[in-house]
Order: sequence, then structure tokens, then C-alpha cells
Amino acid sequence: MAAKKGRSIGLIVTILIVLSGFGYLIYGGLGNNLVYFLTPSELLAKRDSVVEKPVRLGGQVMPGSVKWNAAELDLRFVLQDGKGTVNVHSSKAPPQMFREGQGVVVEGRLNRAGTFEASSLMVKHSNEYRAPHDAEKPEEIYKTLIKQQ
Repeated sequence: MAAKKGRSIGLIVTILIVLSGFGYLIYGGLGNNLVYFLTPSELLAKRDSVVEKPVRLGGQVMPGSVKWNAAELDLRFVLQDGKGTVNVHSSKAPPQMFREGQGVVVEGRLNRAGTFEASSLMVKHSNEYRAPHDAEKPEEIYKTLIKQQ
């Protein structure tokens, strides 16, 4: 009888330990590792609550705003969504398909000065393939892949 009672207590303790571990992962550990996706207007609306927290920011690169210094690996541009704009800074080289008017997603943190410090930059592009026509020149088809100066 005592051995049976000891096994039951051991089983209950084991279950409690496992449930506590899952609870920590769900409420504690997992919550700190979530990265939210926001648009520039949503980021501006939640500004105080997202400062210095990891965020993915998606929008369109504002024409005329790109400033790239290749020697210092310093990229600055403005991201917009039609309702708001956010200044973005990155210390990495942009992807080859990066250009003004392009949809991009940047991951990073909004600093206290209001600039979004990007740790990664991803370019949105169409996944539709269109075969070239006989009269098209290859230079015209691949112009988005050629780095523009």
C-alpha cells in the first residue's frame, strides 16, 4: 500500500514539473522571443510600447529617400505605408533587388530618437514568372537584377 502511494506521489510531482516547464515556455520564454509585424503607421501609433523591442516593419521605400554609403556600409531610407513614414538605418549592404518604390520588410528595433535600426532587410518581389517574348532584349528583362547606380 505504501509503495503504491509513493508511486502516485511521484507521478503527480512529475506531471507538475512537466506542466510547469510548459507553462514557462508558453508564458515566459516564448513571449520574450516573439517578433511582431507592423506597418509604419502601426509602429508610430504604438511607438512608446515598441521602443527597443524586436519588430518586423513592412512597407514601401519612399522614392528619393535612399542614401547609401558603400564605403561605410551605411544605408538610410524612409519606409512608408500611405498613412505614416519611418526613418530606417542599416549598417549592412542592401540586397541587389533593393530600390526606391520597392516593398521591403526590415527586422530590428525602434530607437528612442525615432529611427528604426534594422538588423536585416528583405525585399518583397513577385513570385510570378513570365517567359520573355521573342522581341524582348535580355537587358530589359533583367533590369531589376542589375545594380543601378
